[in-house]
Amino acid sequence: MKLSYKYRTSRSQRATVASASTAAVYRETMKSSVVFLLVALAWAASPALARTMDRCSLAREMARLGVPRDQLARWACIAEHESSYRTGVVGPPNSDGSHDYGIFQINDRYWCQPPNNKKSANGCGVSCKALLSDDITRSVRCAQKVLSEQGWPAWSTWKFCNGNLPSIDPCFK
Repeated sequence: MKLSYKYRTSRSQRATVASASTAAVYRETMKSSVVFLLVALAWAASPALARTMDRCSLAREMARLGVPRDQLARWACIAEHESSYRTGVVGPPNSDGSHDYGIFQINDRYWCQPPNNKKSANGCGVSCKALLSDDITRSVRCAQKVLSEQGWPAWSTWKFCNGNLPSIDPCFK
């Protein structure tokens, strides 16, 4: 008489297999939950660290900060090409290992203090993290300092912004 496979294992052996299987499923579920939680936290934190402006909102805010109106179209062009009007952008490493920060992509080797405290001239006397803020006041002040010391060609994207640009006037109507 042959016993079927079902009856060859004891009830305790079947329970052990079932509990091991349940534990494996539990571990996988927990791993997935942790990954999901980390992604959700990163996503939730990102709006607090950055905003995306547009040409007109940038021009109006810069005008409120006292930037001369005849410069606004150029600043909008630079912000468009440097960061797509996003305040929270940290650029990829430059050839010298430095990074660029914020809506105007201000360089950490010369103008702001990087978060890792690496050597910087910090010409604007500001942390690079401050240039990632939704409040663009420090970014604007630092960009104005760069402009006063190096001129518009300090931005590699200047080539797209030199010449006739669309009027910024419709932004103020």
